Amino acid sequence: MVGQSPAEPRAAVLLQPFVHQVGGHTSMLTYDEHTICKPLVSQELSFYESLPLAMRQFTPQYKGIVSVHLKKDSLGNLTLIASPGLGQPDTCGRLDSAGGDPAVTLWHKCKWSHTQVTKTFKDSCPGKMLLRTDLQYHTDSLLEDANGKQAERKSYNPWGLHCHRQHLNRMSSKHNENKLHQFLLLENVVSKYSYPCILDLKMGTRQHGDDASEEKKARHIKKCEQSTSASLGVRICGMQVYQADTGHFLCKDKYYGRKLSPEGFRQTLRQFLCNGNQLRSDLLEPIILRLKALLAVIRKQSSYRFYSSSLLIIYDGQEHKEGVDQHLPFPKTHGTNPSRVDVRMIDFAHTTFKGSKSNPNPTLYDGPDHGYIFGLENLIKILQSLLEGK
Repeated sequence: MVGQSPAEPRAAVLLQPFVHQVGGHTSMLTYDEHTICKPLVSQELSFYESLPLAMRQFTPQYKGIVSVHLKKDSLGNLTLIASPGLGQPDTCGRLDSAGGDPAVTLWHKCKWSHTQVTKTFKDSCPGKMLLRTDLQYHTDSLLEDANGKQAERKSYNPWGLHCHRQHLNRMSSKHNENKLHQFLLLENVVSKYSYPCILDLKMGTRQHGDDASEEKKARHIKKCEQSTSASLGVRICGMQVYQADTGHFLCKDKYYGRKLSPEGFRQTLRQFLCNGNQLRSDLLEPIILRLKALLAVIRKQSSYRFYSSSLLIIYDGQEHKEGVDQHLPFPKTHGTNPSRVDVRMIDFAHTTFKGSKSNPNPTLYDGPDHGYIFGLENLIKILQSLLEGK
């Protein structure tokens, strides 16, 4: 896509479910190797368009807007097609993909079966071998669930597909095929990792936006009170972690996270840093340093309230050691200073701040988001205790 002149037509792109989606309820879709997209919400767009410079290293890069429409084949299978430049000012020129046609052009007759999701995953990780032909995602864990029972075994991470299926059903029931929907294009923050281990944390002590109905407000308050959101200012709403001993991804969803006690939260955080053989203690210090850097930035953001937003902690399940990775078909090169861990804020549909374009009269708040800060401080304390071997 890079290198095309504005006059050249861009091919339609068949959107794929994003196989590394571990949380949330909005369908995340793969646009190309380095880009994902999600339904546009004006409040989230306003946030990205006026993003404070200091926060940019902690959020996905905003890449523009694309028009998307629903397509149904002769067998009734539903797909989503992105049409760059159609029905929208062409903002896609900023895409920084690796060049060439998107891999999704392979998917002209896609029926989102388990087999095709497997192929999607393999295509998204070129040169990387999973141990079997199917996706090695498992929800079985060294941990028991909140009720003391073993989690159900599954052969793949189902969350992204669950969201995608629900989204397609909602769109097909409400709109005809010709309707254009606007989607945000965002950086795929896990594209550089061979086996992305992802922890999705719902941050803050309050989750409902200012626009929430009384019923929705009460529902969110109850979820916070009954989870670690109230006691710690943070709760787990999704996780996948590569288990080197089995070649499987261990997965947890938001329902698991809601039931955890503070001690259960701590144990699950530890589990996220276990590769099946040992605790990846080498990752603790870089994660803590990045969280502290984010904390310093958030403390300076007056009027911002990040209601219902999430924080991703990411690392590679494939340990990269000096001189060891050269035999890989497509070694990941991170330069002289490997980005072994990453911390990114996502999901800003309910974020409010003074000067928001989508809401000219927002509820104005003074000072920084203390609920978010409370969650970050507790997260750092727990990780520091793990670092100290407590």
